[in-house]
Amino acid sequence: MRIFRGRLFTPHSSPFGTDDVAASFTYHEDGFLAVDDDGRIASAGSWERRSAQSPEAEVTTFGAHALMTPGFVDTHLHAPQLEMIGSYGGHLLEWLNRYTFPTEAKFADAGHAGMIAQSLFDELLHNGTLTALIFSTIHYEATDIFFREAERRGFRAIIGKTMMDRNAPAALLEGAVESYEASRALLEKWNGRGLLRYAITPRFAPTSTPEQLRLAGKLKQEFPDAYVHTHISENRSEVGWVSELFPESSSYAGVYDHFGLLSDRTVLAHGVHLSDAELDLLSARGSRISHCPNSNLFLGSGLFPLGRTVEHHVQVGLGSDIGAGTTPSMFNAMADAYKVQQVQGVSLTPFHLWYLATLGGARTLSLDPAIGSLEKGKDADFLVLDLHATPLISLRSDRASSVEDLLAGLIFMGDDRVVERAFIGGREVSSRRASEAPAARMEAMS
Repeated sequence: MRIFRGRLFTPHSSPFGTDDVAASFTYHEDGFLAVDDDGRIASAGSWERRSAQSPEAEVTTFGAHALMTPGFVDTHLHAPQLEMIGSYGGHLLEWLNRYTFPTEAKFADAGHAGMIAQSLFDELLHNGTLTALIFSTIHYEATDIFFREAERRGFRAIIGKTMMDRNAPAALLEGAVESYEASRALLEKWNGRGLLRYAITPRFAPTSTPEQLRLAGKLKQEFPDAYVHTHISENRSEVGWVSELFPESSSYAGVYDHFGLLSDRTVLAHGVHLSDAELDLLSARGSRISHCPNSNLFLGSGLFPLGRTVEHHVQVGLGSDIGAGTTPSMFNAMADAYKVQQVQGVSLTPFHLWYLATLGGARTLSLDPAIGSLEKGKDADFLVLDLHATPLISLRSDRASSVEDLLAGLIFMGDDRVVERAFIGGREVSSRRASEAPAARMEAMS
């Protein structure tokens, strides 16, 4: 048994749809997290009420300037687009053709894929993201490389090979059958291997023929536990294009439903312009939405209707959407989610935002039995945040009048410098001071 001591904050239920937001989280100014030898949480709570059942346990004390909290969950990003973050200009369809497709074509080179894979997981871990749902490219080998790097890091990932057979450059197209077979081979190799899962990944309806979508649905039918990861209703021009390409369908969501791609393991990125009928359909199928506020703002796609989506009982998590999203930081995702709702007349509390980035994300990915909160029986995926990471953050944190105020300061001012250490399954996977003497003080518990 190992015991970690410091401030502790965790959500344990949704703050949406309740007047008692305080009942949705637990906070201890002096708390502890006990982790067993299997990397699961044995107990968590107030230090003064800790169990004395493990008198020989090793205690790691982080101190009053450290906050233990669940690891962040990124529900949508594009691994190959890391190198093109911040590429200027254009709305979605123009941006895809100008930047995205040329960048993704480079992943035919395995060496390039390997270099980006290392950089990607460095960035995610440094920013406190311990779980992510990831788009690869159409390339089998590049996708395999992303899986291998995630496995090497001990990262919890759901990855899929992009499927496209029309409306993209020739170098990024493959036959519908070829795409199905390559996706199937990767799925059989990686799905359920350790912490890794596979997502069937048609890019979005416009870049797949009906035949490719049919085969994607066939793959989902053959492997019901596989995820489906794609885009929906990000941009009004895109929505209009879908209606032209699939005139027989009554809606964008209806296209995916027709081919058997909507289930409780389907995650649809964006959903900015969904109708009430589409939200009802997603709710009936149990499908989830990844809200990507940073990229929606960057590409001018629109303002996500979070309240209406939640009212339709559709589960929502946050996504960075690298690389239209300009940072892998979930602090930034929370801050932008706040701003997107604020201009629509909805004020989210820090508890709503932190939930979306942790437990809400885990629920979006159907991983909440294992992660998303610091509760007994769950895997010990957690962060240690440094409340004195910078002089200004230190000033802000020390003057916080409540846990709500403390979290707000981190959300609106935080970045990778705040993430001191990161643990997945109780194993340290990232440390800001890895080359220095350990910051924590070790002591024998008497």
